[in-house]
Amino acid sequence: MKKNYDIVVIGGGPAGLAAAVAAYDSGVKDVLILEREEKTGGILNQCIHNGFGLTRFKESLSGPEYAARFIEEVEKRKIEVVTQTTVLSLSKEKEITAINAKDGVFTVSAKAVILAMGCRERSRGALNIAGSRPAGIYSAGTAQKYVNIKGYLPGKNVVILGSGDIGLIMARRMTLEGAKVHAVCEIMPYSSGLKRNIAQCLDDFGIPLYLNHTITKIEGKERVTGVVVSRVDENKKPIVGTEIHFDCDTVLFSVGLIPENELTKGADVPLSPKTKGAAVYQNRETEVSGIFACGNVLQVHDLVDFVSEEAELAGLSAARYVKEGTKPHCGIEVVNGKNINYVLPQKIDQNIEGDVKLFFRVSNTFKNCTVKVECGGKTIIERKKRIVAPGEMETLVLKYEEIKKAQSPITVSLEVGE
Repeated sequence: MKKNYDIVVIGGGPAGLAAAVAAYDSGVKDVLILEREEKTGGILNQCIHNGFGLTRFKESLSGPEYAARFIEEVEKRKIEVVTQTTVLSLSKEKEITAINAKDGVFTVSAKAVILAMGCRERSRGALNIAGSRPAGIYSAGTAQKYVNIKGYLPGKNVVILGSGDIGLIMARRMTLEGAKVHAVCEIMPYSSGLKRNIAQCLDDFGIPLYLNHTITKIEGKERVTGVVVSRVDENKKPIVGTEIHFDCDTVLFSVGLIPENELTKGADVPLSPKTKGAAVYQNRETEVSGIFACGNVLQVHDLVDFVSEEAELAGLSAARYVKEGTKPHCGIEVVNGKNINYVLPQKIDQNIEGDVKLFFRVSNTFKNCTVKVECGGKTIIERKKRIVAPGEMETLVLKYEEIKKAQSPITVSLEVGE
């Protein structure tokens, strides 16, 4: 392994692979991918269900099949990949310290770095649920790995807390493997998963979804023996007298994903309080020159197709940075207005030519509404929406003609009809 590279990609999942290929195809051949697992592909390797690639490839692929498309492209270009390697730190000078069994602790430097570390699941410890610590409690992703990779069934009688996509998919997966899923509980008044997953994973199998409900007690000493589920009020506080008891031996948590941003923070990259990922310009460059971010480490995506699209933009931008050097940013703030949880990118550079695709999530489920993009007291985009939900990423394209004459800030908001 060399000590200096043009571009180092941290993470060999779908984002890292797509970014590396895009950078290579943009003319920068000196690219290194660092991956902590035994092989590249990331979380897709354990997602054996289909439904991937419908947007990008116009066909339904499993997770490993989707990942294989990009792994083949990386291998075809002979891009250097080092697996079973954990990155320990990243400096704002783009020095990367990592460790593996072969090389020990080593340091490499890069002209540009692409962050593609993905995200992790929020654990039970973050939820403050009463009860002891018996066996039988898993995150949905851990259970998925046990079933799909290791061939173990975590339990026979299951209750799932959280209706994120992984939780919905595991409700179906556990059912197909012979387990009984008694309930999926969601503390919010809406599901945080895709509508198609609610239909295909719950409705098709008769699994009930309890909205505005949460687990208030886990029973069992050595092994889970049951849970108590309670309805919550508008402040998310359990309502006394609404308790439902389920006998079960397994509890799965699907209660949100957290971008893996320890390395990002170590490089003094400012984070967005809304996405918990880096704050970026439209080319996915962070506020630290030469450090780019893409995929779930930046914002949690619904579809891997959008991860690949964003990663290719980051790879192209990193290659341009290596070839042309740093340029001063002329940044306009992009902020979330009424009924919008967040907007990405957080800044738009008027010096970068081209239209900008805005990604945003709404704060609740709304019908017959209007998305507005406003700047300087003027509405520059207005779109009618029949229905929007927090579990579905929304997008709008901001034309470069509008960007050139825009003033900070640009506000994205949602008006709800009567």
